Amino acid sequence: MGIRPSKSIRDADKVAWTRFSRSKPRRSFIKAMPHQDLQVFRMGTMKKDYDTVIHLTSEKPIILRDNSIESARQTCNKYLEKIILGNYYFIVRVFPHHVVRENKMIAGAGADRLQKGMRQSFGRPVDKAARLGVGTEVFTLHSYKQNTEHLKAALIRARKKLTGKYKVSIDAA
Repeated sequence: MGIRPSKSIRDADKVAWTRFSRSKPRRSFIKAMPHQDLQVFRMGTMKKDYDTVIHLTSEKPIILRDNSIESARQTCNKYLEKIILGNYYFIVRVFPHHVVRENKMIAGAGADRLQKGMRQSFGRPVDKAARLGVGTEVFTLHSYKQNTEHLKAALIRARKKLTGKYKVSIDAA
């Protein structure tokens, strides 16, 4: 079936399930941590003379899955490598701590004899996500002033991969 749509987990007011302990596994809410899709958080080359900083900022509270953040990161980074190679520094500002749980249901003939519906449903951990508030910076780009249009275009491409509303803001460093 694949993963569920983001509308099923994007409410930021839901309770977070993040407790995982290797040293005291009996105290953990999560017995086995799901794998993480997001591995790289810093790309490009940092130079001291960069004079422009651009942020992609969330406008509403939301929960973003790590695979959507990874997809947006790859889109933005590939565009920047193709256009301004070596003249940017790209930072992913959010980390997926939130564990997404799913109560898997069986559909089909005879499924009513195999499951108990929502009785005592706690779900199994299936994915990780990042919880964003209003004004949370998702991505930050450092570069020169002449590359501002390319940086904006890269963040707009990345924004299309994410659920929710985001704005691109420019700071002069």
